[in-house]
Amino acid sequence: MQFIAASIAAGIAAFGASIGNGMVISKTLEGMARQPEMAGTLRGTMFIGVGLIEAVPILSVVVAFMLMSR
Repeated sequence: MQFIAASIAAGIAAFGASIGNGMVISKTLEGMARQPEMAGTLRGTMFIGVGLIEAVPILSVVVAFMLMSR
């Protein structure tokens, strides 16, 4: 039962992160289309945001492995 719970938790975290990444990237592309001169700044900010968003599913997988090893 622990394996199922851990896999569901990791899956939900990955799903949420994918939605968040899609929203961040789409808004960044909108900003680049409106102001092409800010493309470099927006791209750097986007990479930082995507990195922070991706930290959540990584931590979720770590917690899932910790729960499975009990």
